[in-house]
Amino acid sequence: MTSMPRPRKMVLPALLAALAVGLPLSAAPVASAEQRADKTAYASVTGSATFMLPYYPDDDVRSFSFDAHAVPYSRPLPEIPTGLPTDARGTVTISHHSAERNITYTSEGRVDCLVTGPHTATLTAIITRVSPSGPDGPDNVGERVGLSVYDGGKDKGRSDDRVGFSWNGVNLLPSGDAAPAEAPVGTCMAPAAYAPVTKGGYTVRHAELPPRPKR
Repeated sequence: MTSMPRPRKMVLPALLAALAVGLPLSAAPVASAEQRADKTAYASVTGSATFMLPYYPDDDVRSFSFDAHAVPYSRPLPEIPTGLPTDARGTVTISHHSAERNITYTSEGRVDCLVTGPHTATLTAIITRVSPSGPDGPDNVGERVGLSVYDGGKDKGRSDDRVGFSWNGVNLLPSGDAAPAEAPVGTCMAPAAYAPVTKGGYTVRHAELPPRPKR
């Protein structure tokens, strides 16, 4: 993965104001006190699997492992002291074995955002460690990457699961005659899950985004 430019500052005035002063978000469902207290009601993505790139067949072995869990309203931000309903924690491990070089590259990331729908999830993570480092390995510590998961519901036998990710040519900023640069990745931003799983599988536990907790 190549390095990505620093994210541009973006402001969402309506959301900032609503979260800052405690106004309800009109689209947010009403969660019961039991749901807010029961963390098992929160969204999660778990599992490990290898996958193939349908547009680039080769002998490489690529895999993602997820242990991501929603922790709504747990990461205060400037002008958003409550944090966001998409706040999350956990880890992502990215592995790519290059058949040509006979080297396995790995990256580990800290999950910072998770949002789900039925059978689907998008999440982002800040890369915290890469191996091997240097000219022969990835050099993106501190950058945010986006990942997506489709849970096909068949973890035994052949899986119908899929994954997607925000690098390798799917998140570019074309500009005139210059070579396109990789675009910054915002929280919970990832492409559709386009790469079929070949071994293993994922479990997406869907949960609606909860409303802002009362003080």
